[in-house]
Amino acid sequence: MKSTRHSAFRCILGLALAGAAMPALADDACLDFKWDVSKERALFAGKPEVVAAGKDVKSAAALALNRLYRVQLRSQDQVTFAASPGKKAPAAPAFAGLATLKVPASGSYRIAVDLPIWIDVAWKGTLVPAKDFEGQHACSAPHKIVEFDLAAAQPLVLQFSNAAGENILMTVTESPARKF
Repeated sequence: MKSTRHSAFRCILGLALAGAAMPALADDACLDFKWDVSKERALFAGKPEVVAAGKDVKSAAALALNRLYRVQLRSQDQVTFAASPGKKAPAAPAFAGLATLKVPASGSYRIAVDLPIWIDVAWKGTLVPAKDFEGQHACSAPHKIVEFDLAAAQPLVLQFSNAAGENILMTVTESPARKF
């Protein structure tokens, strides 16, 4: 009788522990990306470099690949964009800013951010069309990733707009080869 109770107790304890671990895994919304975002996740776990976003192209901060930045935005009505943003400004106050980037090789690159924000890339006054995007509403490391095909050694302008907050965490990485 004692061994039956002992076995039943171990079984119940095992099920309880397994049940407690399941919600922890299910609650991690950052695991639900369809892309491999391990590089972005690793960067978002690091310490960010703080930069101020520019109010125009001339004052735009220069960014590099594979670094985490905390970009300090400004009121959107103070920003002169290189090209009109792809999304109209919301009625509520919004924050925005510009940064510059040159990539070493032509290819697909990802811009990842921790909050809802509109991301454009401008080149010679025109918007570069986004190739793809993905986001996870309950995740902030990252929250949203937009992928662009970018040309090497070109002066690109990253445009952030329609942000609800004054700061964003962001990074730019080369897109890994997709597996089908």
